[in-house]
Amino acid sequence: MPPVLARLAVVAAAVLFSTGGAAIKATALSGFAVAAARSAVAALVLAAVVRPHRRLASAGVWIVGCAYAATMVSFVIGNKLTTAAHTIYLQSTAPLYLLVLGPLVLEERLRRRDVAAGACVAAGLAVLLSADVPASSVATDPTTGNLVALGAGIAWALTLLGLRMLAVRGEDRAAPAATVAGNVLAAIAAAPFATIPADLGWSDVAAVAYLGAIQIGLAYVLLTRAIAHVSALEASIVLLLEPVLSPAWAYLLHGEAPGTVALVGGALVLAGAALQLVRTDRAD
Repeated sequence: MPPVLARLAVVAAAVLFSTGGAAIKATALSGFAVAAARSAVAALVLAAVVRPHRRLASAGVWIVGCAYAATMVSFVIGNKLTTAAHTIYLQSTAPLYLLVLGPLVLEERLRRRDVAAGACVAAGLAVLLSADVPASSVATDPTTGNLVALGAGIAWALTLLGLRMLAVRGEDRAAPAATVAGNVLAAIAAAPFATIPADLGWSDVAAVAYLGAIQIGLAYVLLTRAIAHVSALEASIVLLLEPVLSPAWAYLLHGEAPGTVALVGGALVLAGAALQLVRTDRAD
C-alpha cells in the first residue's frame, strides 16, 4: 500500500471509530442490547477478514479478550448514560493506569516524561469528574455513566497491558485474535441483560449493523492494512482524531454540546497522551 493511501486509511479508521458514540445514541435499544449486537456483528466480520482461528487456541488471547470485552461493553453503556465527550475522554485516561501497571507487571522503567504525561492525564481526569453534566434524553444518568466510562479506561489499560505481555512472550501477532475473542465475549456477556423494545425499527437494526460492521469491523481492517506502511507514532497521533471528533458527531446528530469544563478536561487528557507519544519517539 502506498504511504499516502496508508495515511488516508488510518485517518478513515479514526473517523469511523469516532462515530461510535453518536451511533450508539441513535438507537432506542438498551445499552446491553447494543453492546451484544454490535460485538456479535463485529466478531463475525473480523473473523471472516483476519481469520485468527489458530491463535484463538491461546489462553492468553482469551484473557486479553476479557479485558477488551469489558472495554467494549463499558464504552456502550457509558455512551447511553453520559455524554459522548465524557465517555471517550474518560476511556482515554488509560495511560494514567499504565503508568502504574507497566512498572509493576512488566517491570518497565518509569521515565520523567511518563510522569509528566501521567500528571497531565490525571489533571484532565480530575476536571472531567468535577464537571456538572445535566441529564438529557441521550445522556440519562451522567454520574453513573462517568463511572462506567472510567471503568472503560481501566479496562482499555488492561487490554493494552495484556497485548504488551503477549508481545513479550513472542505472541506479537495475537492482537487480531484478541480483538475477535473480545467481541465474542462481549456479545455473550451482554446478551443476557439485553432488552428489545416492542417498537424496534429498521433504524435500530441499521444502527447496530453499522456499529458492528463499519464502525468496528471496517475501521479495524483499514487500520491493520495500513499499520505496516506508517510509523507507530504517526498512526497513534492520527488516531487521536477519535476523541477529538466523537463529541462533534454527538453535537451534530443529537445536539449534545460538551460543556467548557469537559472540553478543558478532555484537552488535558489528550495533551498528556500526545506528550507521551512524541517524547517516546524522540527518546527512541
